[in-house]
Amino acid sequence: MRTGKTIEAGSKIYRDMTIREIGEQHIGKSLRMAGWVENIRDHGGVSFLDLRDMYGVLQVVIRREGLLKGLVREMCISVSGLVELRDQETYNPKIPTGTIELDASEITVLGKVYQKLPFEVSSSRETREEVRLKYRYLDLRNRKVRDNILFRSQVIGYLRQKMTDLGFVEIQTPILCASSPEGARDYIVPSRRFKGKFYALPQAPQQYKQLLMASGIDRYFQIAPCFRDEDARADRSPGEFYQLDFEMSFATQEDVFQVGEEVLSATFETFAPEGYAVTKAPFPVISYRQAMLEFGCDKPDLRNPLRILDVTDFFQKCTFKPFLGKCVRAIKVSCEMSKGFHEKLLQFALSLGMGGLGYLEVADDHSYKGPIDKFIPQEWKEELAQLAGLQPGDTIFFMADKEEKACYYAGKIRNELGEKLGLVEEKAFRFCYVNDFPMYERAPETGKPAFTHNPFSMPQGGLEALETMDPLDILAYQYDIVCNGVELSSGAVRNHDMHIMAKAFAIAGYEEETLKEKFGALYQAFQFGAPPHAGMAPGVDRMLMLLRGEENIREVIAFPMSGSGQDLMCGAPGEVTEQQLREVHVKIRG
Repeated sequence: MRTGKTIEAGSKIYRDMTIREIGEQHIGKSLRMAGWVENIRDHGGVSFLDLRDMYGVLQVVIRREGLLKGLVREMCISVSGLVELRDQETYNPKIPTGTIELDASEITVLGKVYQKLPFEVSSSRETREEVRLKYRYLDLRNRKVRDNILFRSQVIGYLRQKMTDLGFVEIQTPILCASSPEGARDYIVPSRRFKGKFYALPQAPQQYKQLLMASGIDRYFQIAPCFRDEDARADRSPGEFYQLDFEMSFATQEDVFQVGEEVLSATFETFAPEGYAVTKAPFPVISYRQAMLEFGCDKPDLRNPLRILDVTDFFQKCTFKPFLGKCVRAIKVSCEMSKGFHEKLLQFALSLGMGGLGYLEVADDHSYKGPIDKFIPQEWKEELAQLAGLQPGDTIFFMADKEEKACYYAGKIRNELGEKLGLVEEKAFRFCYVNDFPMYERAPETGKPAFTHNPFSMPQGGLEALETMDPLDILAYQYDIVCNGVELSSGAVRNHDMHIMAKAFAIAGYEEETLKEKFGALYQAFQFGAPPHAGMAPGVDRMLMLLRGEENIREVIAFPMSGSGQDLMCGAPGEVTEQQLREVHVKIRG
């Protein structure tokens, strides 16, 4: 059996301490340090070597001839020598060890470099992503990349502690589970023991966490891996991602909101860059309908002060034919804009698919000028001014189309105006909830009602609403958390009543037998006194992307897949042998 002393002695074979631990208090002492050669500088007679480990960089001075022989960048080495104070004029205030250096007496190569480096580690983020991901172990030596991953560990540790402090119990749910129609494509895993049967990787721990509530667990959470066969986006990693999944028994929507507010506001206040403002609880609550009207999307960025107005009714009275019979949205801007700005904005509008971009400018005498001024009767201009709150110096832009497209165009124009005019609040994380999502939408393939969101959500109005209302008018107890225009989380008050669930699925075209087959465990569990419950699941990767100011989610994941869903480093997905296929009863079609 090993003792503590043995372990301590063994830890000194390659190094006495990490670079994080060394400091001016060690001046005059002989130490052994270990790490990678970041850089070598020859100053004629005296050379310098930058030694890097996970924690920092230390300058090593080389005065003895022959010590540098055979050394190249990224070799793993151990260096012994005397810790000295640097000359004051050579201090480096950018690093914690900037006042000291190690006068090398011995260098031992621990790990050789046998091939030419595919890129410079210090500038790896400037390398093509495909190359970075193929050599991700080298990319992770880059300070910025490494710090993102260490930051990830700190945030996840904080989230775990915060949830535990709030009385939540961490429970791991299965990775191999049954396939179910939850919206995205499943990753399926063939079974060796059960011919023709397949497991699926969980898109989310949805059913299991609801089963935990049915089993009497009061508050559950986990840092849950989720798997969805989806295409990549800047804010979505293909294949797998992690979320802070939590569920609460005997909980309402407002109870979940309070937990989400407490956890996210505390996390962002703790880890946000210095000087950043964070929305205080309670977060603003915006209905889905309001979000689509005022922001043109269901992911409102509250840092942008511009709001979208509905002026449809007003323009049905005008003779401006391009607006007649269409949904018309407007955005008022109180900024000076040059003719060149208007031209660029028009080109942006055309790139979206718009036919043009109408606008009016309000002069000091309250008169209007602009391409559609002549189409608005003089006696109606005061009505428009009151409707939009127009003042001298304002410009109002108009977008007209079918409602869905008008919303989309207005949202894009709003974002463009906010960004290009410098209206978006800087150094801020602005949160809100979006709730009251429609329970159903019309499926484009069939024209019949289909779930818009989580199928396990409780409809507002319960069974009565399902039996008496037009499905497209039914709202659900569903909600999202949005931060700076990024959806961090979706959640819902769950449907825990079997009769309500059967009716909800029937409207979406699922027979009760299908419900029993696809969600058999829930169907059975809800026969035995299931409690009301609700929850949500903020995305960990997206939280980290925001906190680190990264534009691509892959920058905060240790070993991400490429945009095409490949592990370029390990070669996944890859081919398997014919024997492996036979063992799981799979035959590949030509």
